[in-house]
Order: sequence, then C-alpha cells, then structure tokens
Amino acid sequence: MRPFVGGVLTALAAGALVAQGTLAAGAAEPPASAAADRSAKARHLPSEIRGGAWKAGHVQGVAVDRRKGFVYFSFTNLLVKTDLRGDPVGSVSGFTGHLGDLDFNERDGRVYGSLEYKAAKAFYIAVLDVDRINRMGMDAHTSGVVSTVHLQEVVDDYTADMDGDGKFDGDTANTPDHRYGCSGIDGVAFGPELDRGGRAKSGKHVLTVAYGIYSNVKRQDNDHQVLLQYDVSKWRTYERPLPESAPHTSGPPRVDGKYFVRTGNTRYGVQNLEYDAYTGNWLMAVYKGAKPQFPNYSLFVADGSKRPSYGRVTGQPEPTNGWHLPLLRRGLHHEPSGVYGWESSGQYGLVSLGDGRFYLTEAGTVVEDGVTKQTARAVLHRWTGRPPTPFTPIAGQTAGRTGP
Repeated sequence: MRPFVGGVLTALAAGALVAQGTLAAGAAEPPASAAADRSAKARHLPSEIRGGAWKAGHVQGVAVDRRKGFVYFSFTNLLVKTDLRGDPVGSVSGFTGHLGDLDFNERDGRVYGSLEYKAAKAFYIAVLDVDRINRMGMDAHTSGVVSTVHLQEVVDDYTADMDGDGKFDGDTANTPDHRYGCSGIDGVAFGPELDRGGRAKSGKHVLTVAYGIYSNVKRQDNDHQVLLQYDVSKWRTYERPLPESAPHTSGPPRVDGKYFVRTGNTRYGVQNLEYDAYTGNWLMAVYKGAKPQFPNYSLFVADGSKRPSYGRVTGQPEPTNGWHLPLLRRGLHHEPSGVYGWESSGQYGLVSLGDGRFYLTEAGTVVEDGVTKQTARAVLHRWTGRPPTPFTPIAGQTAGRTGP
C-alpha cells in the first residue's frame, strides 16, 4: 500500500493506454488458434512472466488463471491482462482509488482486488469480470468490467476516534486514531474459512482481506495483522458500479470472521496475502516495521493447521478480545517477542500454485522516450522454508517477454 506519488488520476479515455504500453496495443482478442495455443500451454508455467512497462503506479499484486492461461497485474491505478508469454491482451484504466493486491476466484472465474478511497472514507473489494477484458484501454467506469462491494467493518476501524476528541484525524499515522492502526486494506486471498469450532479441517471457500496498518512506533495497539473473512457466494446482490462522485455503501452488514496475528507493527500492513493449499498456511508479505522490540521480518506465515484461539488482543486502550491465529513456528525466531518469520520478497505480488511453487513479483522502472514507466516481473520460485529466505528461484525457459 505504498502511497501513490502524485495523487489519484482522473479516468482515462478508452484507448489511451495504447500509447503508454511497451507494445503497440492490439484492438481485440488474438485469433482462435492463438487462444487455443494459450489454453494448451496453461499448465506449463514459465519461470518468468513480465507484465510490461506502463505509465502508472507501481505493481501491487498479481493473479494467475492457470486454466485459461492469463495473468493479471495491478499497477495501483491500472489493471493489465497478459497471457503466459507476457503479451498484453487487455487493460482497464481509470481507477481513481488505490487498486492493491489481487486474487483469482476459481469458483466464479473473476478477479478480486482491494480498492481504497481514503479521502472518501470508503473501502471496497473490486470484482473484475476478467473474461470481458479483450482490448487495451478499457475504462473502469464505463466498460462494465468492474463492480465493487463496500466493507463497512474496515470503515469503522479506519475512522475510529480512539482519543475521544470528537474528530477524525484523516489519512495519517501520527495519531492515536484508527483502531488497531488501520490504514485501510491491501492483501486479499481466497482460501478456506478458518474453523473456530473444530467442525472440519477446512471450511467453505471464502475471501480473506488484510488490513493496512500504519507505521507508528509510539503506540502499542498496532502490533497485529488483522484479517477479515467474507463468504462471497451471495455478493452479487451487493455489487455496484465503480464509485466516483458518490461512493456507495452496498456491502455485507457484518464480517464472517475477524482474526488477529501478532507480528509486531509493520509499514502499511499485509501488502500481499496468499493461501497456500499445499501446506494449508497463510503467507503475509509486508514492508518491514520499525519497532526495536520486534524483529521486523518481511514475511510472516500463519499456521493453518491450528484452530484460532479466543483471547485478549494486547495493547488496546480498552480491554478487547478476539480470535487469534498463531504464527508457524518455523524460520527465524525472535525470542524476546516470540515472533517467527523470514526475510523475503513478495510484497509486490505473491501467488501460490498449490504444489510448493510460487510466483514472486519484482517491481521496477524503465525510462522510455523520457517517460518513467513501471514494470513487473513474476519469477517462479519453490518454497524451501529454510531461513533466512524461504524461497529459491526455479531455473527454466523464460516465456516470451514484453518490455525490459
């Protein structure tokens, strides 16, 4: 959730992204033979997929549709769709909020991403009908590709008046306001419902949303990552067009689960959240925190084999109880705080393939014709769990590439 320098952008006209992309943009889907070729190669994943170079914000997250052979890159205010070779298939521009982490929902074939409008005190899940993205420069507001669902729980914590002075202090870390230090949302991931009652090893397929957390070393109530879970199977009744002048509040009246993971304070919370079906664990890639009493790792893993426990949420100004997820007791261990973790990338994109392999995304920049553009490179890794860095790159043939 690193702030986007320069503020929000106004909606771009359809087709405007053609001039911004590295390649001359095609007008529509490739021929049927090319689409069939993509499908045939969908199971063979390249060791590297490049997302192009774009005049946009830095890459925030990546989602992969293995069956159809497409990859989706969030560039803060731009969504880019490529094939597995990294060739652009389409894009959606005109996001005036902060589009963050993404995940692909295999149940309905759509991509879900976090979307913030902090000035409007509004936080949404953007639901993208990605099958309709078939050309470059589609407009987020008029194309019908994007719908949104409002998350009131996030608004309540973000706007909480913790010092009781009767005013909202705004988008700033230098305040006791914002319950749990909530700065909004970023990480999103589909996975099983966390089982609080021991009824089953894994619950229904739900969306988990992670809070952004302000970095503030002076307060003690911001040392947990906060995860919300939602059953999205009936969310179509809440979905509304992308908000612009009048943000809507159509969304679920309550969360289906709220969980706390004690990691120590981080800078903007969970940047990329990912459920790994291979291990059953939840990975949380973060920007390192600054509190000296914590180890400030960049990757934390919540132990999916453990049921959540109910108890005190430490550091809160008023006694607060909640459901807690334990960290996996592997990797680096900081004995004074009891925190486990690793040093790893993944903050710009983290995708589990469910077989011990992951895509970790690297962010970069390139200057073309005097214009600085943002790039993304998803690199295939294998999980080893070895400290300090638990991933190792998988060497192999690189897919056809777009951009540098």
